Amino acid sequence: MKIIAGTDEVGRGSLAGPVVAAAVILKKKINNLADSKIISPKKRIELAKLILQNSYYAYGIVSNQKIDEINILNASLLAMKRAILKLPVKPTEVLIDGIHKPDLEISMKPIIGGDSTEDAISAASIIAKVFRDDLMISYEKEYPEYKFKKNKGYGTKDHLQALRVYGSCEIHRKTFKGVLTK
Repeated sequence: MKIIAGTDEVGRGSLAGPVVAAAVILKKKINNLADSKIISPKKRIELAKLILQNSYYAYGIVSNQKIDEINILNASLLAMKRAILKLPVKPTEVLIDGIHKPDLEISMKPIIGGDSTEDAISAASIIAKVFRDDLMISYEKEYPEYKFKKNKGYGTKDHLQALRVYGSCEIHRKTFKGVLTK
């Protein structure tokens, strides 16, 4: 029997926080799945609850320090690998959003734009985004000056201004353009 998992990562272009991947094996069809970036935050949260209730899933997280050490592409692939290996059910094939695939002894199929065309990848994209957004919102308490609740670590005008004023904090990716040291 074929067991298909989908995997995707979020936070790749962020200036702060980890990169987070999710791997999902859907137990049943879920309607209205799409790339997490085009779904409203409210709808994403609703879909994430449905996905978590109707799938096998796991997360893979790679810290900002590790991203600085191995670069964002390798960190994204490592996050996907960690998520796939943590799945409670072993898939027979993994569908991956993009052109690169993690180093695993399993059948993998990279699909450009897969987060818009493959339900399992869309589901992974959605739960990874909700998980990472919640994490970045939690950092707001510790680092309120960067407004992580609003920007989720991405290089918005306000975030870049805060970097100029305060320098980087513990969770910033020091090797990323835009992260300035004070």
